[in-house]
Amino acid sequence: MILSSKTILKKIKEQELIIEPLTPSQLQPASIDLRIGNHFLTIDEYSTQIISLDKPAKYKEICKDHIIIPPKAFVLGTTIEYIHLPTNMTAFVEGRSSIGRLGLFIQNAGWVDPGFEGHITLELYNANCVPIELKAGRRLCQLVLASLDQEGLPYIGKYNGQKKATESRIYLDEESEELSPTRNKKFKEFD
Repeated sequence: MILSSKTILKKIKEQELIIEPLTPSQLQPASIDLRIGNHFLTIDEYSTQIISLDKPAKYKEICKDHIIIPPKAFVLGTTIEYIHLPTNMTAFVEGRSSIGRLGLFIQNAGWVDPGFEGHITLELYNANCVPIELKAGRRLCQLVLASLDQEGLPYIGKYNGQKKATESRIYLDEESEELSPTRNKKFKEFD
C-alpha cells in the first residue's frame, strides 16, 4: 500500500522513518520531494575506452552548487536528504513531472529496499537537444513509500550507507549459479 502524506509524517514523527533534512514544501499528497545535492560523478571518457561490468568504471568527481548537463549526457547526482527505511517499508524514486517535461530523466534504478539507509544516488540523463542547468537544493524527484505485507529482511547491499553520488559497484556482484554463503543464510530463514 502506498503511504499518504499523513502516514508519512506520522512515521517520521515516531522516528520509524527518517528523511532529513525535510521542509514543508517537500511534502506531497502521497510522496516526499527530494532535492539534488552538490556532488556529481560522470564517467571519465578520457581514461575509459569501454565500460566492463566486471571492473570498476573510472569517474570524474564534480563538487559544485550548480552543474550543466550537456545534451544526451549522463550524470550521477545525490540527494540532500538522508533516508533510513524501516524493514517493513520500501520506496521508489520517480522524477517530478515538471522536470521530465524539460527532458531530464531521473532514476535511481527504481527501487529502495527495506532497511536502506543513506543518501540516494540519482541517475540523470538529459534527453533534450540543449543543456540543462541544475542548482543544488532544487526539488528534482519524489520518494514514494509503500508498506510491505510483513517485516522484510534488511538491505545489506553494496550501497547501504552511501553519503555522496556513488559509482556503480556492479563488479562486486556474485553471478555464480550457486548461492553465496550469505545468500544461503538469507534463504534458510524462509525454511
